[in-house]
Amino acid sequence: MTSPQTIDLLLTRRSVPAKTLTGPGPDAGQLKTILTIAARVPDHAKLVPWRFIVIAGESCRSFGELVAGVRAAANPATGRDALIAERARFAGATHIVAVVSRAARGHKIPEWEQILSAGAVTQNMLVAAAAMGFAGQWLTGWYAYDRDVLARLGLSAGERIAGYVFLGTASKPPGERPRPQLDEIVTHWTGS
Repeated sequence: MTSPQTIDLLLTRRSVPAKTLTGPGPDAGQLKTILTIAARVPDHAKLVPWRFIVIAGESCRSFGELVAGVRAAANPATGRDALIAERARFAGATHIVAVVSRAARGHKIPEWEQILSAGAVTQNMLVAAAAMGFAGQWLTGWYAYDRDVLARLGLSAGERIAGYVFLGTASKPPGERPRPQLDEIVTHWTGS
């Protein structure tokens, strides 16, 4: 059974730059629904190789302070404007969900498949948010790889950030970007 609304959503979903997001963001019930939908992805052997860290409200500003502090400590020559930009990156967000990849090494399910599952979680989150009328953007940045930032978020040594998903309301309609032409990326294997 075809769902035209679902097809239209998937054909038109667009990331919205995090710096242009505004409120309102999802309420507690809506966020629970978004995260529930996010978690409905292929997960071979039911390993749940991902988890979520929700940063909301005033905690977004605090996270910006943390990131700026880590950058300043690691690079004392960092200029004032760069630190202001680090803080501002998070100050306007209503919600940021850190998707943590916690792929188990040495399991019969290859680590790569577990990592892909974390990517699917992140995409499902963006689609669920769009279906509920919210906008979002999946970002990483240096702070997704910095072990000091990750430790302050509570990640163990084997965990990584798959992405930070910024959620909110678009302050203006997003523009479209060029998409790949299918004849440039699709081949058909015929078995010979």
